[in-house]
Amino acid sequence: MTPIPAPPGWAAQPLAAYLERLRAERGLSGHTVEAYRRDLSQFFDFAARMGASSLDGIDRLVVRRFLAHLATRGYAGRSAARKASAVRSFFADAARRGAVEANPAAGVASPKRRRTLPRAVPAGPLGAMLDRVTGDDPADVRDRALLEVLYGTGMRVSEAAALTVADVRGVDLVRVQGKGGKERVVPLAGHARAALDRYLAGARDALAGAGAGDALWVGVRGGPLDTRGVRRAVRARLGTFPHALRHSFATHLLEGGADLRTVQELLGHVELATTQIYTAVTRRHLEDTYDRSHPRA
Repeated sequence: MTPIPAPPGWAAQPLAAYLERLRAERGLSGHTVEAYRRDLSQFFDFAARMGASSLDGIDRLVVRRFLAHLATRGYAGRSAARKASAVRSFFADAARRGAVEANPAAGVASPKRRRTLPRAVPAGPLGAMLDRVTGDDPADVRDRALLEVLYGTGMRVSEAAALTVADVRGVDLVRVQGKGGKERVVPLAGHARAALDRYLAGARDALAGAGAGDALWVGVRGGPLDTRGVRRAVRARLGTFPHALRHSFATHLLEGGADLRTVQELLGHVELATTQIYTAVTRRHLEDTYDRSHPRA
């Protein structure tokens, strides 16, 4: 990761206060707050090099030049748009608090994001891949349960890593703490429930050390399995990332006839538009099925 210069002195305190509000008032995760810190530090460093010496010294031209600078440095549209959003959000907050007269990023067009479709693993091959994760070794039993839970619930990797034994023992519905502290309920049934019960029957206790606490997923060294460990396990077993299982969960539900609102709720998306990207995947599935199956296609 490219080092980001510290913000200039005049921006340091307003930035620190803003980041604290993101943590305390909006409940954003440490990872998300760190992304804001990096993006805004990069912007303020650029603004200082453009001659700004205070928040009020930043105008719309500085914001536009910053975005142009990102384009010449080869930043992807998605990354540049995220940075533009961070700048816009910071100054919107500053304007509400009277720290600046107006938001200099308001009305500045964000770089276009290249809209890519999620990569879902087809249901048949994915099921076969999961079934190949066998064995009685505690780590094998854990990984099978982990994969089944990720695919069977559509949880984000951070949500799955945060689960405790108390969250899942003997329940068919699991309460999940999602982004921004938003809570939702997801079913835990079928293969996921069976694999998890097998893991809890002995494999977890065999792995757990003194520091495991009530964490559901335990590493081979006896401590809780963090998000990095979850990603590593999925990568080793399936050759892909946990988010591919989340994509597959949503896509296969829609292909099976689930309505978009239900899938939105299960995924924990605040906006329906975020979920609607999956409809393009299912439309493609329908077209491929038609082309393959209809005698006059």
